[in-house]
Amino acid sequence: MAEVQTTIHTPIKQPVEQASSPWRDAWNILRKNKLAMVGLGIILFFVVVAVFAPQIAPYKFDEGELVMKNKAPSAEHWFGTDYNGRDVFSRVVYGARISLWVGTSSVLGSIVAGTFFGLLAGYYGRWVDSIISRVFDVMLAFPSILLAIAIVAILGPSLQNALLAIAIINIPTFGRLVRSRVLTLKEEEFVMAARAIGMKDSRILIKHILPNSLAPIIVSGTLGIATAIIEAAALGFLGLGAQPPEPEWGKMLADSKQYIQKAPWTVIYPGLCIMLTVLGFNLIGDGLRDALDPRMKN
Repeated sequence: MAEVQTTIHTPIKQPVEQASSPWRDAWNILRKNKLAMVGLGIILFFVVVAVFAPQIAPYKFDEGELVMKNKAPSAEHWFGTDYNGRDVFSRVVYGARISLWVGTSSVLGSIVAGTFFGLLAGYYGRWVDSIISRVFDVMLAFPSILLAIAIVAILGPSLQNALLAIAIINIPTFGRLVRSRVLTLKEEEFVMAARAIGMKDSRILIKHILPNSLAPIIVSGTLGIATAIIEAAALGFLGLGAQPPEPEWGKMLADSKQYIQKAPWTVIYPGLCIMLTVLGFNLIGDGLRDALDPRMKN
């Protein structure tokens, strides 16, 4: 009998690809965006400056000598001194803490409140949507800075009240954004299936609708921080935000405006910091919008 030869084929192991996630894909797109990386670098720079302000600043921000007032930049005072003889560089460094804190805190408050009301309005509709939407419309009918001024005028000038005012005026922006997203998502099949199996509304909102609304919230929140920093500077410039001797950049501009010809450095450096910080958040916000938009992905 002829021997039958059998050949044993060993299976070829295929390389196991690491599972991808939407957030990892977004990061891969974001890091290829050079302008977004520049914006991220600017933000990280100011964050480091704010965190290590006591170690970076060579002088205390609230101490100065009148004999040193309005001195030009030098090796001793890199950004010069202001009308009270205080070191401008030290005040600018400490001012990063205030501007970043006001910007991020106010926007976080706006996101929390706006998301809550937006979820209710979009999901339940009817009279709930009608009441919340009309309140948003009334708030949006006023110029944002004018409404912020009115709120601070009622509560009293202070940094905390300015923060609260900025948070309140930005609630409708995030509320309407979340509402429009919920109106689309609640008609999707996965939400209808969750309703069909008897899942509670609160669980549907938290487990299904909210996670799918995070992308536009993150983008708008990042851009909103830039706007909040400008609004805080505007309130400080008008004397309704940070009060002396707090080194808030807008307040520094207001205090030095009458010395702009004699000591222009007292205005240039705080203004430059505001511009760079706002630019950084705008660049990273635009990059996040492109990275988190499914239409931008191949």
